[in-house]
Amino acid sequence: MDWFSALPRNVDSELRWVAWDRIVLYEWRLQRLVETLGSFGPAALEICYVLVYAIAAFLVAVLYFRQRRERVNGAVFLYLLGTLLSYALFPYFPSDPPWAAFSGSDLPNISTPLREINLWLVGHFGIHSSVFPSAHVSSAFSAAWALFAFLPEAKRYGWGVLAYAVAVSVATVYGRYHYVADVIAGFAVSLIPGVMILLARPRGLLGLP
Repeated sequence: MDWFSALPRNVDSELRWVAWDRIVLYEWRLQRLVETLGSFGPAALEICYVLVYAIAAFLVAVLYFRQRRERVNGAVFLYLLGTLLSYALFPYFPSDPPWAAFSGSDLPNISTPLREINLWLVGHFGIHSSVFPSAHVSSAFSAAWALFAFLPEAKRYGWGVLAYAVAVSVATVYGRYHYVADVIAGFAVSLIPGVMILLARPRGLLGLP
């Protein structure tokens, strides 16, 4: 993806997006809400953010644990579709994350060692061509839709990952890894595999139970 990082860009989109973020962070008091319990909230959100990298393995592990190996391929297909569609859109929306584009502005009031690790990861190994849509958000929600679809007899897993996806969405904005616009777009991208599930089930496709 970094092949696209040298493409010409301006900050018009980022300036508009950060204005929306400040409404959510300050007028809607998201930042204050997260920091109500001191470092607990920020630390929990940073854990949620970094665990996104393991969500594919979790998805497969749950299906194996529930002895539903035959459903893994379909679930992983939908998960990857929701993740990679975000990557496919990156070249069309070149942008920098808030922590880089507006360095020193709107940062969390509480910093934790986990945040330092996450910043190191995105700084050294993250994608630098775009942050729109958020692949963190689209992948987390796509995993939830996949669990609802392929493990309907144990919906608690789907609900659990759905709650986790919401936490990831909050983490990306609070931690300034993404803009609110990225989160909304990431969620919208995740709905594409969700719609595919709804269309495929009556037709007996994708191996849906």
